Amino acid sequence: DTMIPGVSEVHRMRLGRRELAAAWQFGVPAGVGAGMIHAPSLLAPLVRHDRVHNHDQTVVTIWDLCAWENTAGLPTSTAAWQRAMLRRAVKHADAVVVPSHAIAARLGEHAAFGDRVRVIAGAAPTGFAVPADATQRREDLLIPDRYVVIVGRGDQLGDGFAAAAAAGLEAVVLDVAEGAEPEVVARGAAAGLSERAVHARGRGDVRDRASVIGGAEALLVAGDGFAWPWRAIEALALGVPVVAVASDVHADVLADGAALVGVDELADALIDAVGDGAQRARVLAADRGRAFSWQGAAERVWALHAEL
Repeated sequence: DTMIPGVSEVHRMRLGRRELAAAWQFGVPAGVGAGMIHAPSLLAPLVRHDRVHNHDQTVVTIWDLCAWENTAGLPTSTAAWQRAMLRRAVKHADAVVVPSHAIAARLGEHAAFGDRVRVIAGAAPTGFAVPADATQRREDLLIPDRYVVIVGRGDQLGDGFAAAAAAGLEAVVLDVAEGAEPEVVARGAAAGLSERAVHARGRGDVRDRASVIGGAEALLVAGDGFAWPWRAIEALALGVPVVAVASDVHADVLADGAALVGVDELADALIDAVGDGAQRARVLAADRGRAFSWQGAAERVWALHAEL
């Protein structure tokens, strides 16, 4: 197998991801459980271990609270698994990493971690930038000339579509699950956009996504913030204006790098972000985007394990 740059050794488990997830949910370590374990999700062998004498450590990461606060569009089995793993984390995790102080505060309403919670923000992919062939990539993806990128779940998208229609823009929706495209188009039509003006796309690779976000007039976050806003962070990194529904998470993370407004104000905020306020919005977005880096996150991760 090709080695990952900077990684000295890769240990491949005999079990597949699904089997590991099931085993770890029920406390079966399946060959893992000792040493220093840092999981970028709740997928970790959360079992009894001795941090004091054996120096074993287990740290997990929680990026969103959708399993507890916004299950719409989330498979029932996924939500149940996350809730079960959170209960195991309360018992066995030495620390829990969350990406924002607002998420940390809300996590405390669902689980008693005490002083084990640490805030370490995420970032856009390293080197995230609009590629030289961005125009060709957008053409290949059938992306229109003037559009707003919209991210959100289910019925949240309707508010974004209505704002796009008011601004006279077509809408490109990212992170659409395979097979859900007709539903997204139907929601756009119900909100006043023609079917030809709604473009449902998946997650895409990094260069395609940078091409689409970088070419947008703005990025609109139609959700109310139960999770780390990955696409908004990517837009900030590219200096693209961001409009988002106001929430404690968005205020904490996006701050003055985005226009944070109520649902009823989305249309006016979008019109301003792509019109008279576009230059100012781009400057504020780029400035806020520089606050996030994986290098800084890595340094804080190592500091956390040294503290433990």
